[in-house]
Amino acid sequence: MKKVFYKLLLSRLILPFCISFIISDQASGQDRSIRFLNKLTERPVADVVVNCNRTGDFMSSNEAGFITLPEGTTSIWVSCIGYLTMAISTDTLKYTNDKTTILMEPTIMTLEEIIITSGMQQSVYKEISDLDIHMRPINNSQEVLRMVPGLFIGQHAGGGKAEQLFLRGFDIDHGTDIQISVDGMPVNMVSHAHGQGYADLHFVIPELIDRVQFDKGPYFGDHGNLATAGYVDFRTKNVLDRNFIKVEGGQFSTLRGLFGANLIRSGNEEKSLLMAGEGYYTRGYFDSPQGFRRFNGLLKYNTRLNRHNDLNVTFSGFTSRWNASGQIPNRAVSDGLIGFYGAIDDTEGGETSRYNASATLTSKFKDGSRWINQIYYNRYQFLLYSNFTFFLRDSINGDQIRQAEKRNLTGINSKYSKQYQVGDFRLITTAGLQMRTDIVDDIELSHTKDREILLNPIKKGDIREVNPGIWFQQEIRLDNGLEVDLGARLDYFRNEYIDHLENNRKLTASSMIFSPKVRLNYSVNSHWKIYWYGGKGFHSNDTRVAVEKEGKEVVTPAWGSDLGTIVKLGEKALLQSALWYLYMQQEFIYVGDEGIVEPSGRTQRLGLALSLRYQPTQRLYFDIDLNLSRPKAIDEAQGEDFLPLAPIFTSTGGVSYKTPNGWNGSLRYRWMGNRPANEDYSTVARGYFITDLSVNYSKPRWEVGLVVQNAFNRRWKETQFDTESRLMGEIEPVTEIHFTPGSPFMARLNFSCFF
Repeated sequence: MKKVFYKLLLSRLILPFCISFIISDQASGQDRSIRFLNKLTERPVADVVVNCNRTGDFMSSNEAGFITLPEGTTSIWVSCIGYLTMAISTDTLKYTNDKTTILMEPTIMTLEEIIITSGMQQSVYKEISDLDIHMRPINNSQEVLRMVPGLFIGQHAGGGKAEQLFLRGFDIDHGTDIQISVDGMPVNMVSHAHGQGYADLHFVIPELIDRVQFDKGPYFGDHGNLATAGYVDFRTKNVLDRNFIKVEGGQFSTLRGLFGANLIRSGNEEKSLLMAGEGYYTRGYFDSPQGFRRFNGLLKYNTRLNRHNDLNVTFSGFTSRWNASGQIPNRAVSDGLIGFYGAIDDTEGGETSRYNASATLTSKFKDGSRWINQIYYNRYQFLLYSNFTFFLRDSINGDQIRQAEKRNLTGINSKYSKQYQVGDFRLITTAGLQMRTDIVDDIELSHTKDREILLNPIKKGDIREVNPGIWFQQEIRLDNGLEVDLGARLDYFRNEYIDHLENNRKLTASSMIFSPKVRLNYSVNSHWKIYWYGGKGFHSNDTRVAVEKEGKEVVTPAWGSDLGTIVKLGEKALLQSALWYLYMQQEFIYVGDEGIVEPSGRTQRLGLALSLRYQPTQRLYFDIDLNLSRPKAIDEAQGEDFLPLAPIFTSTGGVSYKTPNGWNGSLRYRWMGNRPANEDYSTVARGYFITDLSVNYSKPRWEVGLVVQNAFNRRWKETQFDTESRLMGEIEPVTEIHFTPGSPFMARLNFSCFF
């Protein structure tokens, strides 16, 4: 049976590659394309904004730097962040094999270059993302997610597992309501041993990030499961501007070393091979040594097969091990039993690994349409020891649990897009197919002691989860600046659970969900855009919930709406604001730490988000994000309708400065307001205000830098939970705040050399 399954799966993955390659290779005719290249490095330049005939008809170059002009274009105005703006007459362009090249001259990036473009193919946060990725430093793997305005992260075990996420009034746990991907590969793990949608980004090397695309809400057809609060898509570099070696060291025996090199690099990037690796170790700031060690590797090959087909192949992976201090109760610290950075059970910890393989074929046809096909494979392993309640259930051995799994994840992403003109309407049709299969063996929840002794298994089995989905978007652009995008998505879930504790009993379930979406953009001018989004999204629940509920009410629908505007205030400031609403229907949640199913009623969230970017001079850059939300349980009485740990107020921001002689620095803050820790707000999860600092001195051949976390050495609680526990010797359990302490003052020096 397994052989038949794998043969069928393989045929589904390979077939789109073959079809697209054959069809595109036979294509001929006029497709007069422009390719934008960096004048110095000859690398392709993505997201070049092209204004055709000065009409407000904006287009953007793709990842390979290509754009196809509409018929009747006589002149173009070309702009891109970090490059000089140009006005070009199309009569001056010289074509070879229906293609021409425009060289973009790099310059100091300024906010003045920002154009408020139309185009549903781009995120409404594109302008902010472009600014931040150029102006803000990314100092560690956590900073990767902090590029998303309003997204907060926290480590709630003091170890190397995936961070807890907060966004738009959600305590997302490890990824239940945000879809995260890297180079098209899903990061979220459905039906995970520790929690639904578990998203571990430690396999990403921050220095290799090229672009970050994100958006908020359930409005995007190509983003299905888990994309209720939003999605984040990271793209890594195909080619490095220069090879590098970097070493880093700091307090708490923190050491990091990495390298990146172009093993093959053609001038026009028609062929390249990138290799990178990273090693990391830290003792940690906890009283009990963390001993966190991680190793990352990446190999990425990019080649042009012929004039119509590009192939990108990526191999990456990581492995890590750590000890953890876990969550500690307030009373243990106040009574002097342990210190603020102490531990109750210092045998917590775990290990994990992930190995990825991906191949993407991009095919371009004679009519300008594109077909992108990707296949991917992930091999994943996870082992975690935790103790949240100490001696509540077992007063002798303690309550330590083990969560483990082994997973094979395969999938396909297929996307076809075409632009064409019908009368006065410019149309963009996009359609796609996605297929994901998770084969999880020996997914386990067990009661253990000291990591070594198995006391009793609680849950153990195998999971088979298949999720095919199809989606469609039709964008209509009008000459008056109005754009309409109508989209829809259909997803099917097939769930299977083989229970090892009940004589390998097999349970199955299936479900289906249809998600309509609509988006409206109105560009008043090149400095002001208004938008309204509405639509339906969803997140699936754990397979163990699906089979128990026979597939009913386990794919949780979410309906949302955004009303927002993006406005450029003069030439030096950019303001984005949005008023948003999200409603979620009844759901059943599988609690991975306890192996039980808990019902959760209907919820709604209303919020306001503000983002301001200000650049008074070429060297000075300010950014600030403010987020207000009111999360509420609809079916509960007033005063008892708070959603525990859901953020109400958050803010991030900072200032960055660059000098002509190579000095640059950044001072940033994170502000999380007080939150309810329980349903009636009688217990408070205290907020925090933390400041980070970085300073760098750069030369063409080398760079030295200093990174400081928690620059003012404030004591703060990174994550908090209102839970019941019992310590050794206590007669009765106590319900109170349990927390993981945030980092104290921590400084790291780094040195890089380029070649």
